[in-house]
Amino acid sequence: MSLQSASPSSLALRLKTETAPLHEKLDKLVMSLKPFDNRENYGRFVAAQYLFQRDIEPLYDDSAYAALIPDLATRPRLAAAQADLRDLGQAVPEAAEAPQGQGMALPEGLGWLYVSEGSKLGAAFLLKEAGQRLGLDENFGARNLAAPSDGRGAAWKRFVQALDGSGLSAGEQDRVVAGAGAAFERFAVLLARSYDLKGEPSLA
Repeated sequence: MSLQSASPSSLALRLKTETAPLHEKLDKLVMSLKPFDNRENYGRFVAAQYLFQRDIEPLYDDSAYAALIPDLATRPRLAAAQADLRDLGQAVPEAAEAPQGQGMALPEGLGWLYVSEGSKLGAAFLLKEAGQRLGLDENFGARNLAAPSDGRGAAWKRFVQALDGSGLSAGEQDRVVAGAGAAFERFAVLLARSYDLKGEPSLA
């Protein structure tokens, strides 16, 4: 199921539509950093991924999120990103701040999870690039890009169903969208730090 096939009242469809400009700018930022030119450059991408996954790790242990997303415990990628850094011989980055998701209210946190889960779809292309250009795969160096055990499409469909069946009010849905926007911006900042870019970019 794609977001395009969701119902007109779908929260997932609203998220896709309203965050599309941010998503497009983030994709362009990622590719401008040339993560597949060499393993060192790719390692910087994985470091940003690790820190983003660290940000949302607390959400996976929150019973409120698990009640909405039954298979939530199968979805984290923090351990995968950490293993990839080890494969690449790169130190695990230290964060100077508490995870962003710590104590985050449910509507906003769903937006962050939307960004993480949606990135698994685009990761199919990234995994192919990592394999062809860097000799990495889902067992070495590119675990964080691997497909869920039952496939990207099936895992995404279940997540969309959970979002659309969440029963959130209009105001709460606004907060989900705001959370997704904040998550896109956060990943851009983490990339900028990992690649030592001057300043911290805004996707706005």
